[in-house]
Amino acid sequence: MERLRDRRVLVTGAGSGIGRATTLRLLEEGAQVVAADVKGLDDLPGSVPLTMDVADEDSVATGVASAIDTLGGLDVLVNAAGILLASHTHETSLELWNRVLAVNLTGTFLVTRAALPALLASEHGVVVNFSSTSASFAHPYMAAYCASKGGIQAFTHSLALEYSKQGLRAVSIAPGSVKSGITDSAASWLPRDVDFSLFGRLLPILPTDHTTEVGNPVAGPETVAGVVAMLASDDGKFITGTEIRIDGGTHT
Repeated sequence: MERLRDRRVLVTGAGSGIGRATTLRLLEEGAQVVAADVKGLDDLPGSVPLTMDVADEDSVATGVASAIDTLGGLDVLVNAAGILLASHTHETSLELWNRVLAVNLTGTFLVTRAALPALLASEHGVVVNFSSTSASFAHPYMAAYCASKGGIQAFTHSLALEYSKQGLRAVSIAPGSVKSGITDSAASWLPRDVDFSLFGRLLPILPTDHTTEVGNPVAGPETVAGVVAMLASDDGKFITGTEIRIDGGTHT
């Protein structure tokens, strides 16, 4: 299936986890993809690598302009870049809070703002933003992360309405219980005195094929990549201004 043969796509956070899986799936479906990551990458054959820091306004301006020039325009933007820094809320520093919001929320805004003129010039303009189940359901030790993802959902709703008459679609993906760069490093970002009983409500009800470093069951990132591919294609042409939760029934 090559639903995306004529689509020009920019994916941020393409270096690992869901962003990487999404890039590979979009390439399989025929898209032309610029794969951006803060560390750069050169191991995604078929994509055009781009080093870009989504939290840096100048880096975003230069990077998005380069992507648009390389692709000859832009049809789809996938904002998958994100970080998770966790702590007890009463011990959360302003530096940590600001860093998480700078990458997750402000980064999503900066890249979208820079890409909008090209997306609006396209006949297939789509923005896929990455929120999280943490935007709507309790996740301990993650106040900054949850706030950033809730902001992304609100931003996406506003975007979808504001540009609807110009044909742009905007959708949030809300993964949960999915293997990613963040879940792979869970043991490093959780507080040393973590109470794992608080995570009892964050487990999927469907069978999964992976686990995190702390043993929680998760699905592979390809489960999210397929949904992004659908949204980027004409199969998703009547979906906008909403969230799609992908969590194996964790929050049923």
